[in-house]
Amino acid sequence: MTAATAADRPAPPPAAPRAVGLWLAVCAAMVFAMVVLGGATRLTESGLSMTEWRPVTGWLPPMTEAAWQSVFDGYRDSPEFRRLNFWMGIEDFKRIFWLEYLHRLWGRIIGVAFALPLAWFWTRGRLPGGLRWRLAGLLTLGAAQGGLGWYMVQSGLIDHPEVSQYRLAAHLGLAFLIYGLLLWESLRALVPRPAAGAAEAALRAPAMLLLGWTALTVTWGALVAGIDAGLAYNTFPLMDGRLVPPGFFTLAPWWVNFGENTAAVQFTHRALGIGLALGALLVALRAARAGTGRRARRAAALVAGAALIQTGLGIATLLSAVALPLAIAHQAGAGAVLSAVLWMLYALGARARPAGTRRPNSSAPAT
Repeated sequence: MTAATAADRPAPPPAAPRAVGLWLAVCAAMVFAMVVLGGATRLTESGLSMTEWRPVTGWLPPMTEAAWQSVFDGYRDSPEFRRLNFWMGIEDFKRIFWLEYLHRLWGRIIGVAFALPLAWFWTRGRLPGGLRWRLAGLLTLGAAQGGLGWYMVQSGLIDHPEVSQYRLAAHLGLAFLIYGLLLWESLRALVPRPAAGAAEAALRAPAMLLLGWTALTVTWGALVAGIDAGLAYNTFPLMDGRLVPPGFFTLAPWWVNFGENTAAVQFTHRALGIGLALGALLVALRAARAGTGRRARRAAALVAGAALIQTGLGIATLLSAVALPLAIAHQAGAGAVLSAVLWMLYALGARARPAGTRRPNSSAPAT
């Protein structure tokens, strides 16, 4: 190769600094904690205690008795107070207020922890071109998540003191999307990713299927939570003595049952969860037998282990009629399964580039 042709070769894309990867990993961990905190807020029925949304001025809690009384008066006008918690005094109200307040405060802290370093890295040219716009998109998703959370809460402040299960599913789904994107970008910045071999490339489609299956399972888990379907059919493996419970298609049109019928929603979540565990086991076995690299084999085994533990947590939560510690652990388990699946996809390696295209240098995160 001549010096001229070497000089004409395009330079490899710059690698994101390690500091960027560590920052993104911290943000991902914060979002994961937010998901767990949100689950605890819902499970303790604290989510409708704050009837106003002040994203800019709502950092501080009530500081005086008059301020507490004003917030409590707002709650007393809500359907949850009128129909369910009419017995509450202001001290009782404070106990449910604090968890929702912490949930919202943590969301604001995440926003600051993401936006300020993003601005710093951006203005100092520390972000490669493609990454900066992906992170700007993530910032937009984070802002949208705050609005979506309030949109969900509003559905429980009108007539019926329960939030829409569909809005709850959207809120949880967007939280996991943001978490997954943060985790992926942090891996790209921190962990070298060689090109996939033939054995790893053959597992990419099954791994993507597991990712989609995980998303579906999480979605139906949110629907179960939204209509309190976990408080019914507290037996396993049968439901009311049957594999498929009676009353599966009592609503019309038929497809409404999968989002609003307790029997259908819980059965669907059970089936998806068991299917996910079985699928993860099959992928792990295939990875072990196909001659994949050690990292990919271990990642596939991690997915199988996480899915089996999550299935066990789900069954235990059901049999306990949604005991609080088990239910919170089950929500955290969903994030653990998602994390494991994303790690497996990353560990399978980057797609091979067409002949004649340039590759990044070994220090750059592969795409």
